Amino acid sequence: MLNKNHYKAALFGIAIGDALGVPVEFSSRAALENNPVRDMVGYGTYNVPAGTWSDDSSLTFCLAEALTEGFDLQVIGQNFVRWYKDNYWTPRGTLFDIGMATQRAILRLAQGEYPASAGGSDENDNGNGSLMRILPLVFYVYHKPVHQRYELIQQVSAITHGHVCAVIACFYYLEFAKQVMEGYDKMEIYSNLQRDIPAHLSQLSIPPQEIRRFDRLLRGKIQDLDVQQIQSSGYVLHTLEASIWCLLTTSNYQDAVLKAVNQGNDTDTTAAVTGGLAGLLYGYDAIPEHWLAQLARKDDIEDLSERLVKGIYRK
Repeated sequence: MLNKNHYKAALFGIAIGDALGVPVEFSSRAALENNPVRDMVGYGTYNVPAGTWSDDSSLTFCLAEALTEGFDLQVIGQNFVRWYKDNYWTPRGTLFDIGMATQRAILRLAQGEYPASAGGSDENDNGNGSLMRILPLVFYVYHKPVHQRYELIQQVSAITHGHVCAVIACFYYLEFAKQVMEGYDKMEIYSNLQRDIPAHLSQLSIPPQEIRRFDRLLRGKIQDLDVQQIQSSGYVLHTLEASIWCLLTTSNYQDAVLKAVNQGNDTDTTAAVTGGLAGLLYGYDAIPEHWLAQLARKDDIEDLSERLVKGIYRK
């Protein structure tokens, strides 16, 4: 069942994965096979110190911050604008990474666009920018019926990514997270979702061709695929598949996030998405202490997790 430790595990799980991936973002898988990431390091791609997280965590924290006061799409959207314009919830006072679709959506928000229609909804708008930040929403929707969970996930995804593929990816991810917190085994969850997700999506009249995109998760055994069959680009489905694959083929937090980083390409996001679930699955205490000690704004993140607990329980 949902408890206070889950909040801390989720937020730090994301941020640690993100920070591990930042120095090698855009590195090829081949390069990382020759020189794999084994620990928290600094500089690299963005020339920032070890423990620096990116837009993945920043926008996660912006969402969590909004949820400390209840659910309001306008507040969530304006927190994203504050991050973009005023460096709100940046690790060290400067924004250094942003996806193109997210940037376009935030500029629309700044011009007064309603949040639920700010994100692009074309086929080309299926980056992982909503998946990477969606996890705190699971605490708000945890006790709600499934149709409400999907609706709220759709609204929050659509702030930056409105296509149904991105929304389904966020829905799958949060349903997985919910069942982790309910105490199910990860393989049991994978099996449960193969039964439940298609049924839920069909009831919501989601086009069958959109559901079929997720066949490797919903009909196959993704854990049996070879690494070469797993992609780690910025496409939302690639990120979701890679993250579930990393989670199912490892047995602890450290191995899961390092495996995600060493897939290459969009290293910070793959590891952040993996890290969120791995944090929930294995707990905060499973995150290596020396990684936590290096993390930017560690005390602020801990304070946010505590305020999020109070906000969710107060709602």
